[in-house]
Amino acid sequence: MAAGRAGLEQGQEDDPTNQQEDRNRDRQHAEPGGWKAYTGLGPDDRHGGRKLPACRRAGNRRSLETAAPMGDIMHVVIELSSPLALPRTLALVGLMGAGKTAIGKRVAHRLGLPFVDADDEIERAAGCSVAEFFERYGEAEFRNGERRVIARLLEGPQLVLSTGGGAYMDAETRALLHERALTVWLRADLDVLFERVRRRGNRPLLKQGNPRDVLAQLMNDRYPVYAEADLTVESSAQPADVTTEHVIEALRTHLASHPAGAPA
Repeated sequence: MAAGRAGLEQGQEDDPTNQQEDRNRDRQHAEPGGWKAYTGLGPDDRHGGRKLPACRRAGNRRSLETAAPMGDIMHVVIELSSPLALPRTLALVGLMGAGKTAIGKRVAHRLGLPFVDADDEIERAAGCSVAEFFERYGEAEFRNGERRVIARLLEGPQLVLSTGGGAYMDAETRALLHERALTVWLRADLDVLFERVRRRGNRPLLKQGNPRDVLAQLMNDRYPVYAEADLTVESSAQPADVTTEHVIEALRTHLASHPAGAPA
């Protein structure tokens, strides 16, 4: 637990090298049944007139049904004294670099809930990275699988869920999140986002042009939709623990006026 807490004391964004190592290790435990287990469809099922793709490598791998707990679930110490009791799953939305993983882990710890990164679950199920999936099959196919993975996660036990930057832009996924989760938009300005993502090479959408210009366009396209989330919390360059406290306070205020967890 000491090692886990040490990671939580770092900045808004976790070390990308450690994140990728965790994802690579998770994918080593996947097998062909995994994608079907999490999306409801397997490589042999028809989807849109063709087989649903998967990036499996040959070899003996354990099933996601019997492997260790889901991708990035943290070992959580339940804080019995926490005054907050969420009525349903908490889902974080926002652009890449908004801090959904770093803040999500901290919030999960404060609430005594497991943390899950939807992208990690997609990678475990597909057997390849998000970037590889985009390259092989395109964004539309990725969104189809992403929608099913998120639906599966929302059917399970309550948790804190980090969603991909484009997940909330899908109308079906957005409706599902509004129905089954309490959504929080981590809003960040362009300078903050660019500083956090500029040294990373695992962002497929940023390879489509000048990264800063791409981010600016994504903000223009997506921020009006992200604004439909139940709550909005600013994710600035301040320490992650400060933003985490702002999320907790926003949840406390929301639940005081919406005790059943209904959208505002």
